[in-house]
Amino acid sequence: MERFNGISVFVEVADAGGFSAAAARLNLSRSAVGKTVSRLERRLGVRLFHRTTRTQSLTEEGQLFYESCQKALGEIRTAEDLLESGRREIRGRLRISMPVLFGRQCVAPLLRDLLRSHPRLEFDLSFNDRVIDLLDEGFDLAIRNSPLGNGSGLMMRTVAEQRMTVCASPAYLEAHGMPRTVAELAAHEGIVYARGGEPLSWSFPSDGKAAEIVLPQTRLRLDDLAAIADAAAAGHGLAWLPCWLVRERVQKGELVRVLTDRPGLIFKAHAVWPRTQHMLPKLRVVIDKLAAGLPRIME
Repeated sequence: MERFNGISVFVEVADAGGFSAAAARLNLSRSAVGKTVSRLERRLGVRLFHRTTRTQSLTEEGQLFYESCQKALGEIRTAEDLLESGRREIRGRLRISMPVLFGRQCVAPLLRDLLRSHPRLEFDLSFNDRVIDLLDEGFDLAIRNSPLGNGSGLMMRTVAEQRMTVCASPAYLEAHGMPRTVAELAAHEGIVYARGGEPLSWSFPSDGKAAEIVLPQTRLRLDDLAAIADAAAAGHGLAWLPCWLVRERVQKGELVRVLTDRPGLIFKAHAVWPRTQHMLPKLRVVIDKLAAGLPRIME
């Protein structure tokens, strides 16, 4: 084990940007820190730091060694967490990103319920519809309704499926009639989701055939699904929305589902997290909770 002496001190100096700052963090004297790093350099036969009277910076060899040591220490901390998890309850903090509406209505209630079962678990929840970079922005987990895209350094698990449906208010359907086919939708007034000026077409899968695509005529384009549901309930036209979003309005009679004989397009919801050799128990319990709970919410 003598080979590993001084490595944690070396990493602390590199992280802190100097011997004095590292000494303060480690509660050691600056001299003790300097001697530890010097012994490590003699053993390795390389100079790890460029030293001046005021600053210390990593040499090229020091930078390479630092990156390897940092990764190794991270694996050791992960292993310690895994061992500790077998002796105590799930604990720790997770930073989680999710879409605003889907997160607030479907994901967050499950996570709040999980906190009741694990009193030492902590969440920092971020609600944002943009696709965040987990690695650059320091998130432990993201829930995404969009395709994974560039998955370099990431892991993914499908946790739910969101089925789309067309709906309208009873007043609108009484005034304009009930569409019976996908082709008839084009003659109706639609309330369309649009972002960046581009309206999203409505897609209807067909067994063994290409999906039918339609974009109704529209005077109302919105970039918020809840606002589209509000407009549909107010009688402004047909809307194409996730079933989970309109379920309560349908049950209350505020909206009526249209073309119920046609299967709706399905969007998959994914849990995405940075790739590691071992998944921490606190992360696993969250993903398992979502995979078990979201399908029930979205039926």
